[in-house]
Amino acid sequence: MTSILVTNDDGIDAPGIHVLAREARDAGHDVTVAAPALQSSGSSASIMAAEDDGGIAVERRTLDGLEDVPAFAVSGGPGLIALIAARGAFGAPADVVLSGINHGANVGRAILHSGTVGAALTAGLNGARAAAVSLDVGLHPEEFHWETAATAALAHIELLLAHPSGTVINLNVPNAPTNRGVIEASLAPFGIVQTTLGESDEHHVRLAVEDLPNSPDPGTDAASLAEGWVTITRLDPVSQLPLEVALG
Repeated sequence: MTSILVTNDDGIDAPGIHVLAREARDAGHDVTVAAPALQSSGSSASIMAAEDDGGIAVERRTLDGLEDVPAFAVSGGPGLIALIAARGAFGAPADVVLSGINHGANVGRAILHSGTVGAALTAGLNGARAAAVSLDVGLHPEEFHWETAATAALAHIELLLAHPSGTVINLNVPNAPTNRGVIEASLAPFGIVQTTLGESDEHHVRLAVEDLPNSPDPGTDAASLAEGWVTITRLDPVSQLPLEVALG
């Protein structure tokens, strides 16, 4: 039995985290859920928190269909949750941290901003094996295949356990009942959407999200995901190279 912490950046009430936790439990793993009390998308690996009397507010929750799974709503982002989990905040540190299932793909170098990926990287930095898991729902989804993404994530538990502690992978899954299989892919130069400035005034700056105008580079995670593959990309929490080598 593998101990698994399930977190996300969409918040503890998001459907993706419920499906992922349920599938992990049903597969026989020892599961704990700890997720932001509120939506925390775009928080990257931030460890900022809303303090309550000098501490981080943590509320025990009972989730529908997961009554036997310890669950905690935290007044902080997923990076912070991964950090305090590694310090024993929710029991013994987990062997594996699964972050997701995110509402939307996390591909390309834009994953720098993702709270889903930030949690996985923070977990890896603190000794766990971790996977960030995202479902490519697009901007206007008509249905959500959370179970497909959960199945893909759980299929990689043994892969993670076969690698050293600190191993982190990024999984993106097409929003469909089936897919072409799993393919290893590099990070695209950007993501699959871009952020632009909307109508602004002297008191407010408004952001909008729109599709990128160009097709992604072949062989990248963005391109392979669009072709119907589950993409897997190895991420390193920090460079393991000597500084003079890393700088070239």
